Amino acid sequence: MASDTGFILRTLFILLISCLVKATWNTKDYLKREHTITKPYTGAGMNIPLWDFVGTTMVTSNYIRLTPDRQSSQGAIWNTMPCRVRNWELHVHFKVHGQGKNLFGDGFAIWYARDRNQLGPVFGSKDYFVGLAVIADTYSNHNGPHNHQHPYISSMVNNGSMHYDHDLDGTHTELAGCTSLFRNSDHDTYLAIRYEGTTLKVSMDVDGKDGWTECFKVDGVRLPVGYYFGASAATGELADNHDIISMKLYELDLPESQGKEEEYRGLPQAEVFAAPRDHIDDPKGGFTSGGSWSGWKIFFVIVLIIIGVIVCGAVAFVIFNKDDPTKRKRFY
Repeated sequence: MASDTGFILRTLFILLISCLVKATWNTKDYLKREHTITKPYTGAGMNIPLWDFVGTTMVTSNYIRLTPDRQSSQGAIWNTMPCRVRNWELHVHFKVHGQGKNLFGDGFAIWYARDRNQLGPVFGSKDYFVGLAVIADTYSNHNGPHNHQHPYISSMVNNGSMHYDHDLDGTHTELAGCTSLFRNSDHDTYLAIRYEGTTLKVSMDVDGKDGWTECFKVDGVRLPVGYYFGASAATGELADNHDIISMKLYELDLPESQGKEEEYRGLPQAEVFAAPRDHIDDPKGGFTSGGSWSGWKIFFVIVLIIIGVIVCGAVAFVIFNKDDPTKRKRFY
């Protein structure tokens, strides 16, 4: 009995020493509070230290709502402190929900960008941005060829020269992407963005398993330090509630040799992009232009065909009775 007790004590002692050694090794892997926002959101009203709020953003005791479930809304939050951490991991606790069953939108984006507090058409932020965007797109646009379902997570690195194409869901400029069923989830939904060296990795936790599932991983991504973290969302003709519950930034503990690498100071760049797809234009007013026909187009075409058949039948009936004298006698 005494030997069993001694074995248990020795095992516990070894585990304790292991935990202490591990804690010593990970001294740099810690929360960066100046780039973090969590409950309770301290401050008076919309005034929260180190964070700016623009557009339709509303702060409550439980969440930060970027857009309500209302059409034509844009909202964003932006950190006021530039990030000087070279290798980091950002955890975002979010919730997207609304009354729409089959149609909803548009989505939200998480940013590491040079310019902040500028509302615009790219999920509530400016187009031709400089930096990184991780986009959670909930609205499927059928104006071009696609090979994915929605909701869809993708990423885009921009040096300020590229346009985000909503008609193609950004597929011409994305690095990579994956489908993630986070909307109206019964579980808490999380997104993790990890930038280590020149590798960008995005993972999701949307099924309540308390574990990360890799969405995609891309090498050859170069991001400078000194940009800002933010989150933005937008609605158009369709809408959803886009809520940010928390954003937590961690500095990564990396090997000493990697930590001594020279900081990249150029514009953001990426070596690899998703395979390009042909762009199909959809001019306004065209019935057959673009990709799939909408339900309204099909309805109007059917109505026009029915009207054409009725008109042709009436004309034929008049001509037939006019040329046949036996038919006219029936009316005397």
